[in-house]
Parts: sequence; structure tokens; C-alpha cells
Amino acid sequence: MGFFKRKKGNKNVTDEVSDVVVVGGGSAGSVIAARLTEDPDTRVVVLEAGREDSLWDLFIHMPSAFSFPIGAKNYDWMYESEPEPEMNGRRVYHARGKVLGGSSSINGMIFQRGNPMDYEKWGKNPGMEHWDFAHCLPYFKKMETAAGSEKNDPRRGHDGPLFLSRGPAVSPLFQTLFKSVQQAGYKLTNDVNGYRQEGFAPFDRNIKHGSRQSAARAYLHPNMDRDNLEVRTRAMTTKVLFEGTKAVGVEYEWKGQKRRIFADKVVLSAGAINTPQLLQVSGVGNREHLESLGIDVVKHLPGVGENLQDHLEVYIQYETTKSVDSSQPYLDKWRWPLMGLQWLTTKRGPVATSHFEAGGFVRSNDDEPYPNLMFHFLPLAVRYDGQKADVKHGFQWHVGPMFSDTKGYVRIKSADIHEKPAILFNYLRTDQDRREWVEAVRVARQLLDTEAMAEIGAQEFSPGNDVQTDEEILEWVRNDGETALHPSCTTKMGTQDDEMAVVDPETMQVWGVDGLYIADAGVFPSVPNGNIYAPTMMVGEKAADLIAGKKPLPAENHVWYKAGEGMPLYAEGEPVRDHKNFIPGAER
Repeated sequence: MGFFKRKKGNKNVTDEVSDVVVVGGGSAGSVIAARLTEDPDTRVVVLEAGREDSLWDLFIHMPSAFSFPIGAKNYDWMYESEPEPEMNGRRVYHARGKVLGGSSSINGMIFQRGNPMDYEKWGKNPGMEHWDFAHCLPYFKKMETAAGSEKNDPRRGHDGPLFLSRGPAVSPLFQTLFKSVQQAGYKLTNDVNGYRQEGFAPFDRNIKHGSRQSAARAYLHPNMDRDNLEVRTRAMTTKVLFEGTKAVGVEYEWKGQKRRIFADKVVLSAGAINTPQLLQVSGVGNREHLESLGIDVVKHLPGVGENLQDHLEVYIQYETTKSVDSSQPYLDKWRWPLMGLQWLTTKRGPVATSHFEAGGFVRSNDDEPYPNLMFHFLPLAVRYDGQKADVKHGFQWHVGPMFSDTKGYVRIKSADIHEKPAILFNYLRTDQDRREWVEAVRVARQLLDTEAMAEIGAQEFSPGNDVQTDEEILEWVRNDGETALHPSCTTKMGTQDDEMAVVDPETMQVWGVDGLYIADAGVFPSVPNGNIYAPTMMVGEKAADLIAGKKPLPAENHVWYKAGEGMPLYAEGEPVRDHKNFIPGAER
């Protein structure tokens, strides 16, 4: 890479030249950098504002330790929303990864693609026909080694960079869960990322041999020896540089100096909060808003920062008083040194899992075309910040609606990139959202109001028996709901005819701005019905081909389960399992 210094005022500004600069070494940025540098003639510099993900950092790599980085300033950007009008004016805390790998280095390691119908919905938007499920599926497969799936399943990948382990969800408590949901009238499925998402099953997790496999560990670290790849951490990008409406590089702060990289292509992969923030301080956004802050407008794009979508969730917590032990005792601090030592020496034991080993997807009513509720089962009662419930044994449901019709925004407050933007999600602002929340809590309780749960003495203690009416449920959600950490859609793909579209879905280029591309969860036109790590990386895989000018992978058409169409519960050749013979993970 070429380096030289230019005198600018009283400061020395170090300049360099590269083919591509990628802003953000998170879930999509790691993929983009790895794939683009497969061409040895393409030089890429990755600028990650967070710190490196050292192997010695147990809080990142030990799966059960993920609660420690959340809320810690060295790992987390620690965002808060503006006072949410329908959440009793609460500011909702929002963690984002401040480390190489981005949020994939601090999340719960649950790998969910979303439902095929999510991408069919994408594909029905004008200009988005190449983002339907058939066109996205090859890129899901390309990125994954799905160790828990059937080897001959054409819907799953078996030789990609990201290793996925299944479950295992074999403890008596998880088996009681599978028995309970069937007694409540719901089904099991073999693979929520395979033929049938609807139902309950062990989950795929990005955990390899007992350690977290973040996007950086899967894509960047194996390729760090490439001469054409350079990754810089603690490198804060402050502005995109333009010549007219052409992006020519970025300005950034690194090692106490202000620096610039000039590049043919600038790729923003800083996430659904930081990417629109960077665009706005650089002069790309709503003209009226930018001019009110004294920012020169490069391109009027009113959709930048708008259309913000997320998933809100609650924990419904239970105590168990009979027969089945939970993982609750692992929260006793006196146990931690021994469990930590076991993990350090063997990568096994209670801390080698995130404990989010199973859950499921259901429809809250028969009018829904596909699942609109997501459930995560945790075999202990604890909050994300590590605050545990005062019970000997317990567990909790994480539940929330997937398709809220509320939309929020990310808007800068000043031209200073170091000042956090105003973020408003607008949780519970619509009749649909409030209705689905009532349905979600009622379905969650129904799933566990069974003989199987009675046999282990399961008793709900949060929210408890005092919360029963629609308004009581909504008030509890207002006071107790937390983000599931799935911000997305703030720089959505779409055609130029759509005033709120920001990105050309055929090239990933920002509309009306040459040389500037976006690849992160912000480009989703709508949020999928699950955790967004997997779809964000899929976007990175496909975007890498589009940015490089390669022909995209051909579409793959495989059947998937559609409710109400008379299709079989399981794909041809799959074993039908009930709670008597369903042993999660046995196929491995």
C-alpha cells in the first residue's frame, strides 16, 4: 500500500491509497474483506473502530461469558434509545459490539436464517427480484458448515467458513420442553434453518469446539497472512471523502493521528446505526436535516437513517421445584473458577455453551401465513446483565413478535461523529404491535401450561399471576421489554422510484453516489423473523460478489414448508420424531 504525508494546516495528515476500504470489521465487513481479497490483485484495508478480539479475551471466546461484554465500555458502544413514547418514556439500552467481529463477538451465538417467506417478501419489492429465497439460499449455503444438519440436505451448506454446531439440548429440562410444546398442540421440526422453520428444535449456534466463532474468527483471522489484506483496529472513521458525488476515500483517526485512505471503492459495513450516522455526517441524507446542522449536502437521500426496525422481547421466568435440575447453579460465583479452568484446558463443560440451545417459531393465530413469534429457551433464570433470579432451579422463555409494523429512525444530533445519534424504535406504537404482544405472551404461557411442566413443578414468577388482562400484559411489556438487539433496515435496498431507498440491490451502491457501497443489516428492506447475524452475513456474501462485479450465484429452488398448503410436515426421507424418540443432536 502506498503511504505519503500531506501538510494540512498545522497537522500532518497521513494519506494512503488502496483499491477498497471497508469501514467496519463486523458480521458483514469481515465477509466482504475476506471474499474481495481472494483476488490477489485487490487490496483491501479494514477499519474497525473497536479493539482487536484477542484469543486471550475469555469474555469474547467463552460462550457462556457473553453477558460480561454487554454494558462494558471496552466491548460495547452502549447505545440508548430516545425516550420511547409507548414504553412509559423509558430509554431502551442497546448493545453493539465495539470489537473486531462487531456484534458477532458479543451476541448469544444463535444462528437463524429467518423464514424463506421473509426473502420472498424481499423479492416482491420493486427491483428486488434477485433477493428472493432462491437467490439468497446459495449464499447462506456458501458461508456455513452446518455440522448438525443432514449431509444430503440441499438446503444447508457443508463446507463454508462458519462452523455451526447443533443444540445439543439433550438435558432432561430441554426434553421436558419438547414434550410440553407437543402437549400444547405444537410440532417439533428437525431444523429451523432447513425444510421447516415452524415448530421447536435444537438451534444452530456459531460455536466451534467449545468456542465462539465470530465473523472475524471465521473469515478474517484465517486470511490475515494475505499480502493484500490489512485490518486496523481502534481506527475510527470520521467522514467519507467526496469529489462531487463520487466517494474517493475516508478520513479516520488511528494511533493518535488523523489519516486518510483514498480508494476506488468505499464499502460501509458499520451496522444499521453507525452506517447511517457516518453517511449523515458526510453529507448524505435528508437535506433539510443536514442543513439544519450546518452540514454541506453531497446527496439528498431522505431514507438514510429511516425505516429502523428491531425485535423487542421479554423474559417469562419460571421456577422448578421437582425432579429436573436446571443450569441455575452455574450462576453461583464460587463455581466459576473450576468451570473456567475446565474450559481453558478442554473447551468443554458448562461454559462451553451459550445455553440458548433450543427454541422455536410459531404463528400467533391461524391468519398468519408463517411464524410471527420466536421463542428462545434458556435453562436458567437470569437477565442479560448477569442479574440472576433468587431460585434454586429455574428457566425462562424469551419471546417477542417478529413483524411489528412500527418504524423508527437513526438521526445525527451534530456534525461530530463522536456524538451518538438520536435513536428511536417506536416500540408498541401501533395497534398491530400491541395486539401481537398480547398474543405472544398468551401463546408463551400456553406452551408451558402442560402436564409435562406440572411434573417438574414449573411455576411462573415473572411476570406472575397478577398479569392477566390485555392491558396488564402490555404494561408489563412497557416496563420490562428489552431489545433483542436486531437493528436493521436504515439504509434499505430498493429502486430509485422509492424515495426511502438508499442502496441499489443490483450493485449495493448508494443511489446517486459513485464508488460508495453498503453491506450490513441496514440494507434489509424488512427485518427477518429471527436473529439477524445469519442474514447479515448472507448479505455480506452476496454483496462481495456484486461489489467485485462477479456474476451472482445461480438461484436454487428447493421446496420448504408452507402452512395451509397441504404439504408434508417433514421433507421426503426425513424421520418423523415425537418426544419419545426425538433425541436432539443424535444425527451427529
